[in-house]
Amino acid sequence: MLMSLVYRMVDGVLQSEASEPSQPGPNEVLVEVEASSLNYRDIAIRAGFYPSRSGVIPLSDGAGKIVEVGAAVSDLKAGQQVTSCFYPFWESGPASATNHRATLGCDLDGMLTKFVTLPATAWIPTPEHMSSLEASTLPCAALTAWAALFSRGGLLPGQHVLIQGTGGVAVFAIQFAKAMGARVTVISSSDEKLARASELGSDIGVNYSEFPEWDERVIEEVGPEEIDLVIELGGAQTLQRSLNCLKVGGKLSMIGVLSGNEVSMNISAVLAKWIAIQGITVSHREDFLSMNRFLESKRIRPILYKVLPLSQVQAGYDELPRGRHFGKLVLDHLHE
Repeated sequence: MLMSLVYRMVDGVLQSEASEPSQPGPNEVLVEVEASSLNYRDIAIRAGFYPSRSGVIPLSDGAGKIVEVGAAVSDLKAGQQVTSCFYPFWESGPASATNHRATLGCDLDGMLTKFVTLPATAWIPTPEHMSSLEASTLPCAALTAWAALFSRGGLLPGQHVLIQGTGGVAVFAIQFAKAMGARVTVISSSDEKLARASELGSDIGVNYSEFPEWDERVIEEVGPEEIDLVIELGGAQTLQRSLNCLKVGGKLSMIGVLSGNEVSMNISAVLAKWIAIQGITVSHREDFLSMNRFLESKRIRPILYKVLPLSQVQAGYDELPRGRHFGKLVLDHLHE
C-alpha cells in the first residue's frame, strides 16, 4: 500500500498529512511526484489574492514517474517520466470559459505531495535530456514565456524583445529568444543579475535602479524603432515605460503585475503606435509539446536558482517574494 505525504492549503496555511493516493480511474494516471517548483501564483494563493479551493494540494508545476495508468489510457505507461500540465483540459486552440477554468494547484489538486492521481491529460512526457528537478519548472514559467514570445507574441529571428526582470518567466524568455535568433534587452535592478543574463546571451542590460527613467535609456541604447515585443512582468509601474519603448506596430505580452494591477496611463501611445496588448496566462497542451520539442532540439536546460528538500517547502514560500532569485526555485520530493 502506497502512503503519500500531502500538503494542503487551508486559509493560507500549509497543513501536512499522510494519506493513501486514490487508485486511477479508467482515464487517470497515478504519478510519484519527484520534484515541484514554486511560482508567484502560489504566493498569491497563500495570501488570498488568488481564489482557490480550500484544502487544495498546492503547486501547478511538478514532474515525476508514472506508477499506474487507468485502463483507457493508451498514450502513457507505467515507469514513464512525465511533467504536469497547468491547464489539464485545454488541449489546443483559443482559450474559452470551458478549457481555461480548471488549473492544477488551485481548482484541482496539484503537485505538493509524494503521489497524486489526475486525469491523463494533466501529464505530458518529460523532455529526454531533463531531470525531474529541471522539468518541474516548465508547466507555468517556461510555457508562459513560450506563449508570450512565439505562439502569441509572434517573435521572429532577428527581431528585438525587451524582457523585464530575471525571475522564472524572464530567464526562460531570454533563453528561448536567443535560441530563436532574436535580440534581447533585459532590465533589472541588479548589475549581478544583468551580468548573468548576459552570460545567457542577452545583448543589452539596463539597471532601472541606476536609470529610473529606464525607457529613455533603452531608446538611447537601441533606438526608437527597434523593440518589436515587450515581455511585461511589472504591471502598473512599468507599463507606460514599456509602451514608450515599443516601435510602431509593436506588441506587448502582459504577464505579471508585480508592481500592482491598477494603472493610470496615457493610452495615446497605444493608438498612435498601433500597439497590440495581449494578456498571457500560460498556454495549452499543444503549445507545451511544441515547446518541449524546441527544448530538446536546442538542448536548453532550465536555470535552477535553488533546490530545497520537500520538508523545507515553507522556506521556499518565504524565499520567493524576496525577489533574490535568478531562475526557478525547486522542491526535491525524493529528499526530505
